[in-house]
Amino acid sequence: RSNSPLRSSQKGPSPSWSLESSATRTLPVDVIPRTDLTMAAKGSVHIPSDLAPESRAIMERAIELGLVPDEITTVEEARAKEVRDRALMGEPPPVAAVDDVAIDGPGGPLPLRIYRPAGEPPFYTILYIHGGGWVLGSIDHADVDCRYLALDTGSLVVSVGYRLAPEHKFPAGLDDVFAAAEWTAAELSGLGGDPARLAVAGSSAGGNLAAALCLLAARRGGPRISHQVLIYPVTDFSFDTASYRDFAEGYWLEQEDMRWFWGHYLETPDQGADPLASILRAPDLAALPPATILTAGCDVLRDEAEAYGERLREAGVPVTLRPYPGQLHGFWSCGAVTSLPRRVNDDIAAALGRD
Repeated sequence: RSNSPLRSSQKGPSPSWSLESSATRTLPVDVIPRTDLTMAAKGSVHIPSDLAPESRAIMERAIELGLVPDEITTVEEARAKEVRDRALMGEPPPVAAVDDVAIDGPGGPLPLRIYRPAGEPPFYTILYIHGGGWVLGSIDHADVDCRYLALDTGSLVVSVGYRLAPEHKFPAGLDDVFAAAEWTAAELSGLGGDPARLAVAGSSAGGNLAAALCLLAARRGGPRISHQVLIYPVTDFSFDTASYRDFAEGYWLEQEDMRWFWGHYLETPDQGADPLASILRAPDLAALPPATILTAGCDVLRDEAEAYGERLREAGVPVTLRPYPGQLHGFWSCGAVTSLPRRVNDDIAAALGRD
């Protein structure tokens, strides 16, 4: 079923579930008011009653924009829909400077976008890796996220336009990310970054690549990474966790979506056992940098992200787990609907401040 539709318009009733003890952090409601936003289910879309208000508002807004329900069967259709998703992100805020560069990558020119915050260097530097199931996403699509990340953390942010599947399957994207990390580490002083403070951050599939980058850097003896920020990351080529069962349908990112993404990312299912694809299966995590892992309570990926955090702790790596109960996968990128992403960035800034 690896070629199943990204999203089917025919939904069954949403499953019932209860928050586990690891996801009981209480957060204040923080939804940007909209006078034209109704809170009732529309058409055939059922909005789960156990969503937090922020994610309920995100889903309502997505319905208004015609983003759900939908039925997507091809990569081209998915990428076309992604352009419309930007309405959930909001307008790009100004930062001190933005520069586009291209470096020599393993597959040719590799685009990077550099965001400079206000203030005096040297800055903490974050190498940011966008999400999108290894199939979707771009530095343009991640622009708003990166601008707010730079503003809210006071960091220099370098965003990577890595190659996407299925045109470039595993490990092409990871090879690009590693090349970007090497270049960034070598150029930190010239960019205005602190040579001793280079973090890597990523969301969803980007979180997978960020964690795999840390594994690869440890294997190869560099570049040195001071912190890894993993935002609802993919950590395992498996679909049998409780969160995969509880949120299989009706909660934005669905089980069939992940099967579709993995099917495009891997050349063969056997590659799913490679620790650089399934980071949860890495035999030795002891040499990895401190980690901050943020999870969404209503996300198929929640349990595997938490499991990776536990593996890191067992290996002696300092880990901060930040669960966001009742939130959908992708909520961090929905700043047009809720200011919760800004408070997530505050959590990230606090974690980096401890380095």
